[in-house]
Amino acid sequence: MSVTRFTPAVLAQLAARLTSRDRELLRMVRSQRVLTSTQIAQIAFDTDDAARKRLLALNHMGVLDRFRPNLPPGMGTAPYHYVLGPAGAAVLASEDGVDPSSSGYRRERVLSIAYSQRLAHTVGTNGFGAELRAFARRYEDAELLDWWPEDRCTSLWGDTVRPDAYGRWRQGEYTVDFFLEYDTGSEPLDRVVRKLDGYAALSKATRVITPVLFWVQGERREVNLRRKLVQHPANTYVPIATGNPSVLVGPVNDGPAGEKWLPSDAEGPRLRLAGLALHWPGLGPRKAAPPPDNPPQEDDE
Repeated sequence: MSVTRFTPAVLAQLAARLTSRDRELLRMVRSQRVLTSTQIAQIAFDTDDAARKRLLALNHMGVLDRFRPNLPPGMGTAPYHYVLGPAGAAVLASEDGVDPSSSGYRRERVLSIAYSQRLAHTVGTNGFGAELRAFARRYEDAELLDWWPEDRCTSLWGDTVRPDAYGRWRQGEYTVDFFLEYDTGSEPLDRVVRKLDGYAALSKATRVITPVLFWVQGERREVNLRRKLVQHPANTYVPIATGNPSVLVGPVNDGPAGEKWLPSDAEGPRLRLAGLALHWPGLGPRKAAPPPDNPPQEDDE
């Protein structure tokens, strides 16, 4: 379904019903392709109930579509997953000064992510960013200054590296840029480690060194990954840190903003995300690297 059926009068009526928070949410969903109801509640609402009611209203307006993936037996019910709806695409196109009929939106293509083998990976990566935004909502001295999803990263650096996201995080006086590698455990570790070759090539081509963070689902996987990362030659050129969500330092779980991170050149203690800027003081806050001009046996655990 395209967005050609929305007349200016219909668009004006829709726009009048949308808040500034709604518009920001629509742009975020368009950029990141899919967000769960849980992630949206973290990002933009004070309570789950408030999020549920507003998301239901936005779905009824047609500005957001939703689906619920099937989980294996015994795993309960998945949260609703939200994608941009036809009305939302038309509203955003109109606000951007683009003819809705030429915006490129196709509902069937947007909803196809429901059947993608990479759905869990995309949702997990977006969840990392959602947790940072949720932390920033709770603490005035924290802010996710930039978050570029995979598609944008690929368009810039895809000939050399394909990070799952690029981010810039600030807490207090410290700011750190990073490339994110979100590891679900589905790839052999040797294949994961070989991604460092691309990051080293990018750093050499641009002379901008950006840390690479590996977010790993499990302590054992992280230990084995770290062993291989430390042995890789690029480890001496690209700053690397690993973290996993099961780590809990202190009584509060601050997610990826908290004390989850171990640089590859240290054994501990774990650092806060912003604390990596202090660990690598020579890097300092920077813009992301521009795209370059020219761009053994595997271990499952």
